[in-house]
Amino acid sequence: MSDTTILSSGGGDYAALLSSLDSGSAQTEYEVLRLMRRCAASFDFAHFMIARLPGGDRQSFAERLVLSSWPAELVQRYDAADLFPVSRLVSSVRRTKLPLFQNTQSLLGREGQAFEPADCLTLGEPDSPRPPSGTFAALFHTTYGEPFMVTLTGTRAAPGQLEAAGLYYLLLSLFERLESTMESTNPVREKLSAREVECLRWAAAGKSSDEIAIILDISAYTVSSYFKSAARKLDAVNRMQAIARAMRLKII
Repeated sequence: MSDTTILSSGGGDYAALLSSLDSGSAQTEYEVLRLMRRCAASFDFAHFMIARLPGGDRQSFAERLVLSSWPAELVQRYDAADLFPVSRLVSSVRRTKLPLFQNTQSLLGREGQAFEPADCLTLGEPDSPRPPSGTFAALFHTTYGEPFMVTLTGTRAAPGQLEAAGLYYLLLSLFERLESTMESTNPVREKLSAREVECLRWAAAGKSSDEIAIILDISAYTVSSYFKSAARKLDAVNRMQAIARAMRLKII
């Protein structure tokens, strides 16, 4: 049975989307954005989002968004409520390797708290009086381990197993294409020094700052300084992201 037969909601556009991805026609972030819009519309979803999952840093939700059709006002409200790091959405996605489909309003609430509709934000369709009934969400990792969450939100019913599997594969293909565009459009702004590369390489091997200091015969403070400058040059927010980007760019 073909994918287009299985994925009735995606219709003929499912094969066309896969063909666009297989042909490598999406070479820029804008082209991936257009394909994400087509994907969401083809499966009767109103909004989509691709965002880096929260880590040890304190980046805002807006800073973590990579691609999104969320209304700007909603993004601002979500940030102001500081929901992303503690949301049920993030917690639910972290606990499974499978895609999930859950009530959007409860997913946008805080983890560990009783559901209060007033505490949640609304992702309604532009011309629909009904609130969205559900969110399809999946966890993806870049080649070097950075976790991202992809969501589709709308008023449609939950997809069946076969449709969910096909949609998951399509989103994975879109995410892989997006990662390729991020690699090509984020060159290192400044060349890393030999010491910065050494520190990143040893950290990638699992060494702590103190251990790296002993290996390189420098102080732990100096090691920390090298990590900070390397992270700045790599446009990373922390050490782990700097290591991941250095590996992705084949610096280490």
